[in-house]
Amino acid sequence: MGSMKLLKNGNGGRMKIFLMTDLEGVAGVITYQGWANAGGRYFEESRALLAMEANAAVEGFFEAGAKEIVVADGHGGNGFGGVKASLLDRRARFQRGWPPGPYPMGIDESFDAVAFVGQHAKAGSEYAHIPHTQSFAILDLSVNGVSIGEFGQVALCAGELGIPVIFGSGDRAFTMEAEKLVPGIETVAVKEGLTPGSGNECAPEAYGRRNNAAVHLHPEAARELIRDGARKALRRSKSEKFGIVRLTPPFEWVCLFRADGDIPQKKVVKTHPSSVIGAMNRVYAK
Repeated sequence: MGSMKLLKNGNGGRMKIFLMTDLEGVAGVITYQGWANAGGRYFEESRALLAMEANAAVEGFFEAGAKEIVVADGHGGNGFGGVKASLLDRRARFQRGWPPGPYPMGIDESFDAVAFVGQHAKAGSEYAHIPHTQSFAILDLSVNGVSIGEFGQVALCAGELGIPVIFGSGDRAFTMEAEKLVPGIETVAVKEGLTPGSGNECAPEAYGRRNNAAVHLHPEAARELIRDGARKALRRSKSEKFGIVRLTPPFEWVCLFRADGDIPQKKVVKTHPSSVIGAMNRVYAK
């Protein structure tokens, strides 16, 4: 792992940011079932809360000199999504869905930096709020022995492309995870989980309901911190070397699925000799 590359006004001076979003790490999003699931009673309120947190980051980045920002909706896989696009800052562009692969999820060398809003911690994280990795069925995901979540997967893709990850907001367990993987990253914690232990003993459904207890900042206070953090991150990145994380090839991607009733724990392995993106995109037999 390493930290390199100063942000430059490459791309014709555009200063272009890829802002990945998720829903479970937003202040005021209380549970997965009622708030982060398309069938949930409060889902539309969650979508609005996420859009406003994204807007806070967009505002901070523009204040620090960004010229172009793509807000990517990372919630719900290829299904329902999370961002209420009609509420987004009109200066931002909105991305939903991924090119074939799907990694690196639309990130390419035209971007100067990657950032995250609304991100949750990886599966098994202690004192996390609604932690998981892709789904509640996954027990752990690792690359070359380094346990990572959804944040880490995107961060490794960005690192392979030479693009720094400069900012992330979500629950406190996520911010600790991000700081461990990407030294120097600017983070903002908008809530803090209250449940101890990993929950590794749980089947998927039980794990999905295990980590709902948390203390949240008021959404307006969270947005103020996100705006300030995003602004600070981009300003720092112009003069400081941080944000790029790389592992040494060859790459081994290992996914452990939770036991579920009569279904035993399952291990899936994918490899690639030179590319972590290539390893992530390899198809495996279910």
